[in-house]
This record gives sequence, C-alpha cells and structure tokens, in this order.
Amino acid sequence: MTTQFTRHLVSTKFSPPRIGAKHLPRANLLAQLNRIHQCRLALVTGSAGYGKTTLLAQWRQACLKAGADVGWLSLSADDNGYAGFCAALFAALQRLGIPVETDMPLEDTSAVAMDTAIAAIVRGAEALQRDVYLILDDYHLVEASAAHKFMQKLLDHGPGNLHLVLSSRVTPPLSLSRLRVMDQIVELDSAELPFDLPETRVFLDENLGAGKINADELGLIQELTSGWPSCLQLIVIMLKSRPDTRSILPHLVWRSSDLQTYLTEEIMAHLPPELAGLAETLSIFRRFNTSLAESVTDIPHTAELLTRMEDENLLIIRVDSDDRSVWYRFHPLFGEFLATRLERRGSAAVRELHRRGSRWFADNGFLAEAIRHASLGEDLEFATSVIERAAPATWSLEYLSPTLHLLDRLPEETLFKHQRLLFLACLTVALTARPAKAEGWLAHLDASGTPTHPDVSSSLPLIRAAIAVQRDDMQRVIDLLEPQRDAAMENPFLQYVLLAELASAYSATGQYAKARRLLDAHPIPLADRNNDMALVAEATVITTLMLAGEVREAERTGSLLLARSVKALGRRSISANLCAGGLADAYYELDRIDDARETIANRRGLLQSSAPEVMIRASLCRARLDLLQESPEAALSFLQQQAGHMRGLRQERAVAHMLAEQVKVLLIKGDRARAADVSASLDELAHAHPAEQGYRAEFPAVAALARARVVLTDYPDRALAALEITRSHAAQFGRGRLLALVDILQSAALDNMERSEEAIASMAKAIEAGHRLGLIRTLVDEGALAGKPLARLVQEKLLQGPVMQYAQDLLDKFSNAATADATTGGSRRANAPRNQAVLTQREVEILGLVAQAMSNKRIALTLNITLETVKWNLRNIFSKLGVSSRYDAMVWARKHDLIQ
Repeated sequence: MTTQFTRHLVSTKFSPPRIGAKHLPRANLLAQLNRIHQCRLALVTGSAGYGKTTLLAQWRQACLKAGADVGWLSLSADDNGYAGFCAALFAALQRLGIPVETDMPLEDTSAVAMDTAIAAIVRGAEALQRDVYLILDDYHLVEASAAHKFMQKLLDHGPGNLHLVLSSRVTPPLSLSRLRVMDQIVELDSAELPFDLPETRVFLDENLGAGKINADELGLIQELTSGWPSCLQLIVIMLKSRPDTRSILPHLVWRSSDLQTYLTEEIMAHLPPELAGLAETLSIFRRFNTSLAESVTDIPHTAELLTRMEDENLLIIRVDSDDRSVWYRFHPLFGEFLATRLERRGSAAVRELHRRGSRWFADNGFLAEAIRHASLGEDLEFATSVIERAAPATWSLEYLSPTLHLLDRLPEETLFKHQRLLFLACLTVALTARPAKAEGWLAHLDASGTPTHPDVSSSLPLIRAAIAVQRDDMQRVIDLLEPQRDAAMENPFLQYVLLAELASAYSATGQYAKARRLLDAHPIPLADRNNDMALVAEATVITTLMLAGEVREAERTGSLLLARSVKALGRRSISANLCAGGLADAYYELDRIDDARETIANRRGLLQSSAPEVMIRASLCRARLDLLQESPEAALSFLQQQAGHMRGLRQERAVAHMLAEQVKVLLIKGDRARAADVSASLDELAHAHPAEQGYRAEFPAVAALARARVVLTDYPDRALAALEITRSHAAQFGRGRLLALVDILQSAALDNMERSEEAIASMAKAIEAGHRLGLIRTLVDEGALAGKPLARLVQEKLLQGPVMQYAQDLLDKFSNAATADATTGGSRRANAPRNQAVLTQREVEILGLVAQAMSNKRIALTLNITLETVKWNLRNIFSKLGVSSRYDAMVWARKHDLIQ
C-alpha cells in the first residue's frame, strides 16, 4: 500500500504557495515555531486571512535552508472524509521517506486498522534515523471523526522523530492536555498572528514604497485592521490603484468590494444561519457578553454559540474587563461588515435592537453605553432619563461622546426641561472646545432659577471655569475655584474636574508650587487610580513640569501615566490623549524623535479639540517632527492648517504660537521676506492683547521672540530689545525652556555686535540651564546659533564638571556645519579627537546594521523605530562625517573601531 493512494493526488498538494518577493518575515513567530525541534506538535490557529499559510511556508523555507527534511500537505474539501484524509497523509509521509506499508483498506476505520497504520508509520520513521517534519495546512477542512481519532493516535503513539505542524481556522477536536503538560506542543493563535505596528510599517513600506505612508496614516491603518494581514494586503492594493483614497481610508476599506467578497466567501459562507444571524445582531455593540446577547436576541443558548464563535476564531476577541463577565468584541472591519448585513433587516429592526441593548446596559450599570444605544435607537426620552437618574458617583468622561451624540438629536426645548442633563450638556461642550455653546446653555440654566439638584447648584463654577479654560482666562479659573478648593464634594468626578482645572490655572500663571501642593493635598484614592477624570487631573502634572522646563521628570511621570491610561481605558481615551500630548513634547525635547512621533501619531483630538495649551504643545511638536523628518514645506503646511483651525475656534493665543513657529521655519528656508510679513501679523495680534494675565500674557512675548529672530542678523540691537520683552515674561512665569532659548538668541545678537565675551557668557548661562533641566532640542534646533558658541565653550574648556560633560554630549548632536569656524578650529571634545566622538549611540547602532547589509526598512524593524527616523539619522551621519553614501560612512566607522 505504498503507491496506490498517491496515484490520483496532484503534486501541488505537497508544495506550499510561493512566497512573494515582498513578504514580511515574522521573526518572533518563526522563533516560537523553532521550538518544535524539541516538541511533537505545533498548532497554528487563526481566522481566515491571518497569514497562517504564509508563516508556515516561511518556516519551511528556513528549515530547508538549515538542512531539515520538511514535508507539506495542503488539505482540501476532498480530504474531509477518513479515506481521503488518510490517502493524502500517507502520500505526504511517503514523500518524506516514510513508506506506510499496510494491506488494510483505507476505508477501514477499526482500531485494528488504525493501529496497523500507526505501527507502519513508526517503523518507517525510525528507519530514517533523523528528524522529519510534516506540515498539514487547512486542517479545519477535515470533518471525519475517524480522521481526528487517527491523528490523536499518531500524536500519542507516533515516533519521536516525526514532528507534526497543523494550521487550522478552528481549534481541532484533539485532546492536547497531555502534550501541554509534557511541554510537547507549540501553540500560536489569533492573538499572536496579527502584525504589530513595526511589522505593519515594514509591510506597507515594502509594498508601497518608503515614506508613502506617514505616522498618522500608519497608526490609523493599524487601528483599523488590528494587524489583519489579508486586510493590509487589500489596503495596499487599494492605495496602489487609487492613491487618492488615503484621505478617506477609514470609510473605504470595509466597503471595499474585495473585502466584502472575502468575508462573504471565506467566513460567512461557512457559518450556520443561526450563528451568522447572532453575529449580525451583536455587531451593533462595541462589546458584548452572554447576558447581553440573551437579552437582545431571546436565544436561550447564546452562551454555547458565543463559545463556538470563539473556538472557530470568528474574528472575535476577548476584552479585558473589571467585572467577572467574559466580554467580546468583533474585529473592527468584520463588525462593520456585519453591521451592513444587519441593515437588510430594516431600520426599525435595528432601532429595536439598540433600544433593547440600552435597557440591558442601564439595568447593569453601564450608563455611557446605555445612553449611546438609546440615542442610536432614537429613544431620546429613555436616554434623557438615564442621565437624569444617574447617581453622581457614576459620572465619568465616558459620558462625553454619547452625550454629544444625544445633544445633536435632542431638541433644545427638551434639554432645557432637565436640569441635570442641561448641566452635563454645558460641562460636556465646555470640555470639548465649544465654549460659546456652553455659555448659551449656561444662561438658560441660570435663568431657570435655583437648581433642584444639589450637585448641580454647587458645581456651576466648574462650568464657568471650564469655559474660562477654553478662553485662556486662567486667572478667572483661579478666582472661581479657589473658594471651593478644599470643600468636600460627594461627586468624585466633579472633584477631579476641579483639581484638573485649578492645577492647570496655577501652572499657567507660573504658580508651580501651588499646583503641586494642590495635587499633593488631594491625593487620588487607590480605588480611583484608573478613574478617567482622576487620570486627567494627574496628567496636569506633566504640563506643569514641561512649563517649568523640568523635562526629565516630565518624561518619567508622563510615561507611567500614559501606560496606566492606555491599560485602564484604551489608547483613544481622553486621559491617554492628554498624557500623550505632554509626553510627546518631553520626548521631542530629549531628542527621542521616534518615540515622540509614535506617541503623537493618529491622535486627532490632540490637534483639534483639546484645551488650548494641549493643542498648542501637540501642534508644535508635530510641526517640528515634520521639519526634521519630512521637509520645511510639510511643517509650514501643517502650521498654516492649524492656524486656520484655531482661528475658527477663536483661540488667538494658539494662532500666535503657530505664526511664531512659521517665522522660525521660514527663516530656516531662507525666506526672510515672508518671515517678516508673518512676524508683522503676529505683532498686530500682540497689540490687541497688550496687558493680559496667565496664558494671555504670552502674546507680546511670543511676538517679540519672532521679531528678534527676523532682525537678529541685520539689527542685533533691536533683537536684544525684543528679547528683553520675552525674557521678562519667561522670568515672571518661570518658563525654563523659554529662558534658555532667550539666552541662546541673546548670545547670537551680542556676537553680531562683536561683544564676544558677553555673548559667550550668555551661552554658558543657557548651557547651565540646559544641563539643569535636561534640554536638548531647544539648543540643537537653533543650529549654528547655538552650535558655534557651544563648540567654543567646549574647546576652550570654559565649563566645568557635569556641565562640561553635558556640553560635550550635546555637541555630538550638532552637524558639522552648525559647529564650524569655532575659534580654535580643533577637536569637538576637549579630550578626544573629533572623529572618535562625533556619532551618537543610536547613530553607531544604525551604522552597525548598515554593515550587516540591512536595508533602511530592515533597520527600522530591527530597532523598532520609524523608517523616517532611520533616514533622519543617516542624514545626520553623512553630514557629521562629510560623506555621501552608506558605504563611506560604514568604512569610516570601521576605521575608527566604532563597529566591527
């Protein structure tokens, strides 16, 4: 029986699909699969399109290169029965050199026949005296229970040198507990198969070309697809054929006819009607559990169906939850696809599902979701009642989105009849950059007389303070909230709103010690550490530290807070956004460019609808990243776009900062005329705000700084006069970074006036501040204005101790051009030749990978950084070394023993 069962089998069953030239090696997964050399079985399970076959083809190729014997069997629907399966399996074993010699007919499913075949496999494998591996792809197509029984026997009693690898869309009906206990199984599932962000980046760059997708688009694609390989491939095809679709990518991907066809044919076609119907019904929920499913569908055995969905990897994901229920969600694109199928039942049926869901969520205390589904179900009366009867202790930032959705549908006359709803409405729009609407609704709330709800009447100052925050009137915030600072509040949400607003106001007015004491005096209880508004209050610490210039501490605090926010509430949460804004600013200042870009990427709310200070810092960080990693034109375009958006919000201080940054970029481009025009517009804006307090006091300081830049070369005396205005503001409000910047520009102005000793003293002052605060980009971004005097300070040994070490390290980050013509013309460091200390640790690391013949894309994946960051570092390397190619840079590094 060694040949008859191979007669009618096509040879393609025994060869994997060809791996494309632009495939992405899954290094981590391949390393896990390599554990099978000591195991009996490897099991790879995941839904359709998750790259199981490609992964195993890569692994097979790597094993063959290493000299291993690896067989392949692609199972098909024809192999679902016992005889067909055995025929294919025995043929695959025979190709591996294991003859299955038995006279038993293939149709015989008796224990004797199976044992005989297993014995033949054992004899044949042991005769090889070497390890062999057999991959069975698409094992989920096998349906015969006898076939699974045969595989179980082969796993339990098979030869030790035969290693089996199964790929399947569902967990096969095999008993694997014994193998797990003996550590004889390698398991990969749908949680591990999707691409992570670096892999997605490399995949898109390989297929679309380097730099075609920016960090924001990359983050959006990763979030949209959750790393689903087949969907990423569809996006590549779409963007290649229609590059103009990038701007509307979220709306086009799931509507793609290719994706619709794929999901219909590969997933829905294999589901029984009851399971497909349940999946469609649950698609309206962002998360669901058994109880919700039973309530909405009236199907008594939903628990069994949900378990089956999970077992069959139906693009369903478990969701972490604080309660004991098992929650699920669908893959975002699959959920959208199911929702479109659900629409065929009619709008009335869909509304009824939303209404049922809203009542279940309300009954179980999930009020934000109750409001959302009541609103979607057009049951506005129920949504209103949920808010009205909600206990104040349950209020949270989760209310913002569903409340805004409800307010868009609710007639104002209905809103004005419900005081608590009107109060939350005022607070919601005030916190989301719509102060004018909040003021209008607040007037109605005031006109309605004394509020009947105590928590409303005592909290009206919070709304007025939230409006003042959006108006940049931070002194009014202090005046409103200081009288309530130490008053006991029963509503923890409102207590944290007060802390966040008042701490922000103290920081804005330079009262950093007060801001810290406020938060120290009102510590967050352990039970509320993951409360969304409590995290927002804690996030004000990051802003306080950055305003004071304490960058290193801001990075330490911010990274911990962001990690907590993401873990507790998700990457899209308001607290995570606020933490990310401050942390990205810190990362940028510390020259952690790739970290800054990844932190700020795809956070539209930071740039569009946050508090003014948050939007300003995030926008400046984004513009500076664009300048470094793309071009001055990209930075200018973004700044102009943001200035227009902020004018629409009537946030004039934010507009002033965007204009000032434009002046800086235009001067880098050498366009002095346009820079002067923008500076003049900025002066006009400053003249409209001559004597303000807090944040509003920044207008003359920002305008003066921009004016000083414009006249620095031709009229240094005017520059000095303008810088004194900025210095006075920075000193009054304790803005550490701004003071250091003023000293740098003052040094340049004094040098232009040939007052060299004063110039070098001013620069030394800036270096001392930079050392104390941890500044890097504040100095490096000024180029030669900072680089040349810094080089002189180092070369003439005009600094001492740790400050000197800081200056030497900082000097390495400048290009040759920025430090040329220093007075001594000698070494970059006082104690080392220039060519031995010019490169940063990251640049040396990149050169080491260049020496391994790695492409830029592979370097980015290896170091887990963006492709733009690799290119930017290479440009710096070429500039510092005075070379023009990767090869010349590598030769230089080897010559000076920096790399092997």
